[in-house]
Amino acid sequence: MDFKRILTALCGLPVVVLVLALGNTYVVDILLMIVAIICMHEYLSVIKKVSHPLEWIAYASTVVIVIASFVTEDLIMKIVMYGLPFLILLLFSKVIITEMKTTFKDVAYTMLGIIYIVIFILFLALIRGLQNGKILIGYTLVIAWSTDICAYLIGRNFGKHKFSKISPKKSIEGAIAGVIGAVIMSIIYTWVISKFFQIEYSMLFIGISSAILSILSQIGDFVASCIKRFADVKDYGNILPGHGGMLDRIDSLIFLAPFAYMLFTMI
Repeated sequence: MDFKRILTALCGLPVVVLVLALGNTYVVDILLMIVAIICMHEYLSVIKKVSHPLEWIAYASTVVIVIASFVTEDLIMKIVMYGLPFLILLLFSKVIITEMKTTFKDVAYTMLGIIYIVIFILFLALIRGLQNGKILIGYTLVIAWSTDICAYLIGRNFGKHKFSKISPKKSIEGAIAGVIGAVIMSIIYTWVISKFFQIEYSMLFIGISSAILSILSQIGDFVASCIKRFADVKDYGNILPGHGGMLDRIDSLIFLAPFAYMLFTMI
């Protein structure tokens, strides 16, 4: 049993839950920006082993998350929609100015980092801004973390069939357990909020949504692993004992955030 992993989770989980549940919009968005900067630093540190990303553009993009505190949801979407063409313009201007010393690969990896980290994390802010946003962000955390925990425990102790070479420690048994665990915990969470907050959600919708998001959560884990394998590194960092880097810990959470937002807006 990895006691460092358990201790880190036990210490960090209450802090995250309290900030997201009790913190106002400004506090939450600042927290998300700090997390995005840490994740971006870890991502760039890994990518620099295989390219030369445009770091200042990548770091500057994280400021967009704080803007979410001051503008409407529609305006955020317009900022992202209008901002992406200008971002591409800026990145390729650097290619032209440097006479292709900055390569297409450098631009592509920088762009991937901004979309994967900044825009995906921005969806967590958007979820919290929805009606009953604190409860919905709770769903997102419950699904991501219950998937990780169940997949890890069952896969570690009972996993016999390997899932993919991308992440050799992952097993089919663990993946199935992750989905089942996410559905069960989401239904329990639904029962709790209906009992204490008088908010009713369809159990059928929650069960199906949780299964879908759990699968996407695990795909997010594989996406992060793909990048690490390509750069030939084990972890993104060591900021969280037993877990590796910040991006190692929340890769599945940020990947499922946009899809969770889509589903929650259908409720």
